[in-house]
Amino acid sequence: MLPLDTEQQARLGLELATKRQEHGDLDAAIRTLSATGVADATLIQRLKKRKLALKDRITQLENILLPDIIA
Repeated sequence: MLPLDTEQQARLGLELATKRQEHGDLDAAIRTLSATGVADATLIQRLKKRKLALKDRITQLENILLPDIIA
């Protein structure tokens, strides 16, 4: 992979922060909906699926921004 320039790093860093925030928000929403019992199982499953997709993207971004360095 080619090195990232400063603009690319900033853009990916912003995306990473946004995805982490959205992941946390979804986690809170899932916990709240599960605790209240108001939402149906389908809605909670959709939210969990979205949360998993966000986690995958977060991992991708972290790997791009913080590659493993063999010492």
